[in-house]
Amino acid sequence: MLNSSLARRTRTSLWMLALLASVTACNKQEEPAAAPESAVTEAPASTAVAYVSTQDAGVSVIDLATMQVTKSLDVKAQGPRGLALTDDGKQLVVATRENGSVSVIDTATGELVKQIEVGKNPEFVRVSGNYAFVSSEPSSKAGPPPKPGSKPEEDDDDDEEKVPAKIAIVDLTKGEKIREITGGPETEGVEFSADGKQLVITNEADNTVTVHNIETGDLVKTISTHEYGDRPRGIKVSPDGSTYLATLEFGNKFIVMDKDFNVVRTVDTAETPYGIAYDSKGERIFVATNKAKLLQVFDAKTFEKIKEVPTGNRCWHFSFTPDNKQVLLACGKSDAVFVIDADKLEVTKQVEVKNMPWGVVTFPKAMGSLENAK
Repeated sequence: MLNSSLARRTRTSLWMLALLASVTACNKQEEPAAAPESAVTEAPASTAVAYVSTQDAGVSVIDLATMQVTKSLDVKAQGPRGLALTDDGKQLVVATRENGSVSVIDTATGELVKQIEVGKNPEFVRVSGNYAFVSSEPSSKAGPPPKPGSKPEEDDDDDEEKVPAKIAIVDLTKGEKIREITGGPETEGVEFSADGKQLVITNEADNTVTVHNIETGDLVKTISTHEYGDRPRGIKVSPDGSTYLATLEFGNKFIVMDKDFNVVRTVDTAETPYGIAYDSKGERIFVATNKAKLLQVFDAKTFEKIKEVPTGNRCWHFSFTPDNKQVLLACGKSDAVFVIDADKLEVTKQVEVKNMPWGVVTFPKAMGSLENAK
């Protein structure tokens, strides 16, 4: 009896082991079918993108992993130019020239959230916290600018020519313009001071760079550029906050200012410099020269020219990629964004972006002529 009972228990144990092995084998066979779903769910999607405003259309979105345009955002207005992202990348603010507004786009859905009137001929957009700062050109006339060195038109006492521009301050939470800072006629570039308390703007029509208290709107300082060159355009603070740069389109140079906005030197560039930026370490200075069709690179300490990169037609604004390995240069009349290796300083690709690309920013944010890395 004891042997019979032991035999029965042994057979039962063996049967249970066989059943367990069978169940385990089934589970293992099911795993490959579940793996693809799991991989899709858990794999992080590429969030590194570039937004390119196109003056004759909307905003093109470039996937920076593939360097391909993946979609276009409809800003519901004509003449997109300056653009900027909120710090979380959830909203894109785009200046639209023809209706004097900014379009606020939800980047997740690509849909227009709101259009906010800011003033005639909006140009640059910068975002700080929940506020957008938008420059405008109320005195700007249609048509190309006069040639460098040409005789200016006779003053016909047209009051509109002397209208000072306004920097509109937009509360993005409220979705409305809350106040304005008075600049010079035809404000262009917009930059924040190193401490974030002042706004530094270029005024191309009266050849000045002006510094304003953001909280009060008061004018703090005016820097005349005429003795160095006319039509100041780009403006950029160094990563360490010790210097400011401003390009002079009709001077073929950029000025270097110290932390107190005193001009300490000028640096010669190729013809008609526009967008300007440091790299993220503050070691090099990049300048887009429009008519020369070059992206010039300078040593940020010695100001010696390092290299010139041949580019396309009407290249005004550029941005580094978030990993700082490449530079994206928007070339309007080439209908392309030039991709430049930031170390070798060579063009590696052209991304077709039709309809006159104007400006480019990325998310995550990177250094560029329209933005500073956080």
